[in-house]
Amino acid sequence: MAGVAALRAEEEQPGGTGRARVGLCVLCGLPAAGKSTLARALRRRLPQRLGWACALLTYDELIPPEAFGAREAEVESTGQPPLPPRWKQSRRDLLQCLERVLRALVTGEPLSAPATGPRAWERFLGCCRGQGLLAPAGSHGEGRSWTPAATSGPLYLILDDNFYYQSMRHEVHQLARKYSLGFCQLFLECPLECCLQRNRLRSHPLPDQTIYLMAEKIEMPDVKKNAWEQNSLILKSFDCTSEDNEQIINLLATALENPLKPNEENTEQKEADRAICAASAVHQADQTCRRIISQTMKDAKDKNILPSEMKSLAEELNKLKTEFLEDLRQGNNLKNQICTQNQYFDPATSVISSFQHEATNALNKYIFK
Repeated sequence: MAGVAALRAEEEQPGGTGRARVGLCVLCGLPAAGKSTLARALRRRLPQRLGWACALLTYDELIPPEAFGAREAEVESTGQPPLPPRWKQSRRDLLQCLERVLRALVTGEPLSAPATGPRAWERFLGCCRGQGLLAPAGSHGEGRSWTPAATSGPLYLILDDNFYYQSMRHEVHQLARKYSLGFCQLFLECPLECCLQRNRLRSHPLPDQTIYLMAEKIEMPDVKKNAWEQNSLILKSFDCTSEDNEQIINLLATALENPLKPNEENTEQKEADRAICAASAVHQADQTCRRIISQTMKDAKDKNILPSEMKSLAEELNKLKTEFLEDLRQGNNLKNQICTQNQYFDPATSVISSFQHEATNALNKYIFK
């Protein structure tokens, strides 16, 4: 509990910054894994035990029912789990609403509506008002103008959704990085059969097929693959997960104590960009080598090379291409690779030039034999 103690000591010191710490906690897992039960328990317990303000953003309540209806219809008709445009757009709208509230909480700027549907914004405002995140602003009148409610202690926003793709969670992480917030993930791992049984007892259960498909697609936090998922906790939720679980409390406290930095060295992203550049270089070299082979074979045909020799030439050129591309792929020619936002310096130029030279030599062997 060292993290919690450190936070409390800092809050009690006079002359603080005056800005409340804000954390985003992403709850993820299969439907009926126990996420909403845990989220509601945390919202009750965190203020009681730690004095932290806590608000719950439940995606099932913030995304309109008709969007989910389209999703279920598509699953039943095609047997595939892709997200329909309306559902994806609803998620984008929700993310924009969240960013506007975060900006107002962190910077003190006036709260303003995003460039999204007014219904999405009204639903989001209603959720925030109902949990005390927003208060009427001055004399403008309730329902017309709102401002973030004053808070001196930490504030946690718990996002309750399946978040079954890593990319969905990464969008929230990017928001936390942009505004220097704490970020953590709670993944509730529950056996598929248990989720199916719990779901069937709900007043509005999802089709079993939806949960089966989601179970095949779900991506658990993977710190080895994604460094940004380091503040994650995977909980076995066959039985009810207690909101007093010390691992959960420590994770939340650690995230608050170590907010993300928007300008920090992003080694992971640089490595990803470098890999993309390398793959692009190999792809471009492959396409160019194919064109060189095609032109060389056309030249050979124009020179009336025998069919049997044409076959041998083609085999030799393709073998050469494979060797050159493998050399490039291994990085022997990528040491000086440079990628920028607006320019691309092709690191495969020397490889292509060498391949052109070798292809010409191979052709000449058959012409001048």
